Amino acid sequence: WPVVFSIPRFSYDAQLQLDRANIAVKETGALLNPSSALKSAILDGLTEAIVQHKVYLSDGGFDEVAEALLTTHPCLKEPGSTTGYGGWKTSLKYKLANYRTKRRRIGCPEVTMNFLKHKPDGKCSPAYGVKRPKKAEVNYCPTYPVGETAETVEQMRVALLSEVKKRNNEQKVAQMMEMTFALRRQEVVQEAPMIPEFKTRWPAVFLVREASTRVSEEFKRITTVPLLPKFFSALDNHLANLMKAFSKKGGEQGRKIRTIIAADNIQVKRECILKALCVYLNEDPEKLDTEDFQMSSAETVIGIFVILHEVAEPGDNVENVSIVLEGIEVMNELDNVPFAVAMLLGLVYAMNLNYPQELMLPSPAVCRLLLHHLCPRGHHRPFP
Repeated sequence: WPVVFSIPRFSYDAQLQLDRANIAVKETGALLNPSSALKSAILDGLTEAIVQHKVYLSDGGFDEVAEALLTTHPCLKEPGSTTGYGGWKTSLKYKLANYRTKRRRIGCPEVTMNFLKHKPDGKCSPAYGVKRPKKAEVNYCPTYPVGETAETVEQMRVALLSEVKKRNNEQKVAQMMEMTFALRRQEVVQEAPMIPEFKTRWPAVFLVREASTRVSEEFKRITTVPLLPKFFSALDNHLANLMKAFSKKGGEQGRKIRTIIAADNIQVKRECILKALCVYLNEDPEKLDTEDFQMSSAETVIGIFVILHEVAEPGDNVENVSIVLEGIEVMNELDNVPFAVAMLLGLVYAMNLNYPQELMLPSPAVCRLLLHHLCPRGHHRPFP
């Protein structure tokens, strides 16, 4: 969704009428009373522009579009309206709803999955449990590749189970993962499978030898953003500013932060910054990683576990770093904690996971300030 919504050019006849009316409103102040045909052409053009970004728009989004319409074409202001665009906003809501109905009839999965017959008995309300993409999710629920059906893609998924067991087969696995992305994504969004079930059906997503590519590729398919370069470049770019913010923190939180931050090695420094960020956001850094793997993994909803050597010193390489989701170890033998955090962020998107409710969240302003550049396009989910 753009920061400032851009009003498109409408059909020739509609644009000609609007241009003349805009000149008239500057000269005489006379507002335009659009005909039904003109109003329909304007709404059609706006809907086409909106669905280039999303098919489910928030109330604030409709305000942005209607306000941008009046800014571009002041002749369309509604006399007697508080905002000047109340009627346009309501008409846009109905127009977009009708557009979603048309897309549902032709089988668009992003809209079809919210159809009333797919909702639980007794909760058949259009507003109940609407599944829609979050910020930064571009390919939320894509359609199958051209020429493919659910049956053919399922056959490819079964073949993929054998291909992942072969050595030196990364290129073919990557191609098959690309072809089966729509099936995998529809399963995740519509069915919300448990982690063990998903891992059994799609083991390639969690392969350690492909950890740096498979999860990153899945993340890029969903957001169009390269995970590792974006994550580490943004983190390194904000190290100095985060250190300044941490140094001003007082009280118990400030004491914990100063205890955590003490490293020269870049990997260790990244790890310290991430842990300090947890403290700064009123979270427990032990939620990020813990060394008590056997006792805690089964109770962990989402987290990173670090296993150190018995006589390890601060800054020494770790023996093992693993990721746990819903009590299941999904990835292990990762290089370091920062890399594991990036992989965890990728898995959150790949599995369409929600942020754990038991963690205390900071104010939205703090989230936007500290995490805007750490998550693609200001995504609302802070990572653990």
